[in-house]
Amino acid sequence: MSGDADLATRAAAGDEAAFGALVREHTPRMYRVALRITGSPAEAEDVVQESWLAAWRALGTFRHESAVSTWLYRVVTNSALALLRRRKPTVSLDEPAGQSTVDTSALAVPGPEGRVVRAEEVDAVLRAIGRLEVSQRVPLVLRELEGLSYEEVAEVLDVNVGALRSRLHRARVALLAELRER
Repeated sequence: MSGDADLATRAAAGDEAAFGALVREHTPRMYRVALRITGSPAEAEDVVQESWLAAWRALGTFRHESAVSTWLYRVVTNSALALLRRRKPTVSLDEPAGQSTVDTSALAVPGPEGRVVRAEEVDAVLRAIGRLEVSQRVPLVLRELEGLSYEEVAEVLDVNVGALRSRLHRARVALLAELRER
């Protein structure tokens, strides 16, 4: 049994320390996914919190048919999608229109000019991804930004790999169109 699977089994039996270890290990990835789906740091934090509550309640029913990380990706993705369905359209008063709230500093290349150019490119791509339809954004985030395999993304989204490949193709075409427009 893998470390995560052992932790999940212990947590399901009521071991709060094991659950805490899962939270520490997986929260950063869950937050990234939630942020990339919702586009809002505050909403992403809410989604992660809701996801952990849902995971805690459902741990007893987790059948270990998939990796714990895949299951948690599904939980956070479903929570983020539920939030988007409930969301009322709003305009942020905290930042100018069109600016991203994603910290791209960790993705930048060395050198002052390179860092600026790279940060602008990454920011443009992340903004373009944020403008995609949710049905295109989610698989693209999970596959291209989070690095999940086709099989893992298909499992998270509860679709077959062929359908996923089709969604990803449409998402990539739409992303290129978004990037060309700007």
